Amino acid sequence: MLNQMSQTAIKAVIYLASQKDGNDNAGIREIAGYIDASEHTVGKVLQTLARAGIINSVKGPSGGFHISREQLKRPIIHIVDAIEGKELFTQCGLGLKKCSASRPCPIHYEYKAARELTYKIFASKKIADLCNPVNNGLAYLI
Repeated sequence: MLNQMSQTAIKAVIYLASQKDGNDNAGIREIAGYIDASEHTVGKVLQTLARAGIINSVKGPSGGFHISREQLKRPIIHIVDAIEGKELFTQCGLGLKKCSASRPCPIHYEYKAARELTYKIFASKKIADLCNPVNNGLAYLI
């Protein structure tokens, strides 16, 4: 369901959240290397997330990106919303413009159930919830 930009954004935020010392800034090259993504894409999503207040950006020679303890408490749906908007959780699975309960597409009801479950997961899971399995070696970003 997520586009590549949202996937990259979530992995980048998890990487930042997984860093032991939140005071250290991580650079675009470092993050891109760790999550196996292009520096251009990572730079673009990090700037978008910083403008949305999901992460912090510091300019200058020792600059980069980091995430605060308060930002760790935010649900990951904020990341998706900043990158591609909440339409992801309301649009038709086949991309039809007039799909609705009164004019359903062939997968309307099944896709609606999947969409609602995905929304529930993204609205309830906090950024911190996703970094703990990575830190414990139970999950991976690549």
